[in-house]
Amino acid sequence: MTTLTKPPAESVLIRRPGPHELHPARTHRRRRALELSLALAVPVALLLLWQLAASRAWIDDRVYPAPSTILADGWDRAAAGELWPDVWATLKRVLAGYAAGTAAGYALGLLMGSLSLVRAALEPLLDALYVVPKLALLPVFLNMFGLGEGPQVALVAATVFFFVWISTMSAVMSIPSGHRDAGQVFGASHRQMFRHVLLPASLPAVLVGARIAAGVAVLVIVASEQIAATNGLGHLIFDSRALFQNDVMFVGIVCVAALGVLFSELIRFAGRLLTPWAPRDRGRGQS
Repeated sequence: MTTLTKPPAESVLIRRPGPHELHPARTHRRRRALELSLALAVPVALLLLWQLAASRAWIDDRVYPAPSTILADGWDRAAAGELWPDVWATLKRVLAGYAAGTAAGYALGLLMGSLSLVRAALEPLLDALYVVPKLALLPVFLNMFGLGEGPQVALVAATVFFFVWISTMSAVMSIPSGHRDAGQVFGASHRQMFRHVLLPASLPAVLVGARIAAGVAVLVIVASEQIAATNGLGHLIFDSRALFQNDVMFVGIVCVAALGVLFSELIRFAGRLLTPWAPRDRGRGQS
């Protein structure tokens, strides 16, 4: 006798779209608001804790002045015109050195990334110079340029050069050969190959190196100003520490931090304008 069995019912999986799919713009705005809130909440909480510790004498406010004291002192110095000369001195050294180092590093990176013989001739020497601490070159630049702005600018340029050179050369070397072959098939000239193949393909990675170099440039100029300068934020920090003016020292530190963040964000913004096709490090709707 044959027994008939009922076939099992087919299971159906129903997937309902989530809020990020139904309302992507609204979800993105909420995500950005949350990210900005966290970005502001952490430093504000730390400053409030610092203020509380100084007011309750948990820390020595002579060594670690309260944020309110630092803010008041910085405001007074800025209003009296005592702060801006140091800020401008550091800023112009950074800008001049950064421009020179970026131009030289980008040009040589393109050349070495495109021509293997040039890379074979220069890469060992540049690799050896790269590992030399850049502050160790300050006496050399002092002998070359004497006292003044020259050594400071040269030190920043040398620092920025290596970051931009390495990122540019690596970016050019990593361009798929199919891109170059396609340009050659269409009969692109050297100028067209650079304009339509090498530049778009390498620029995102180059700008990442340039942004890293911007932060390092600020660090280097502050360190060099502590050694061989009579003005600038580095000199202000070092001189005020020697005179036990810790509130002034922290004013200089805050100015250096603000300068570094502003410089890095400007490079990031320029990168977004120059490379709209590249993925963003703060992408829209990223989780």
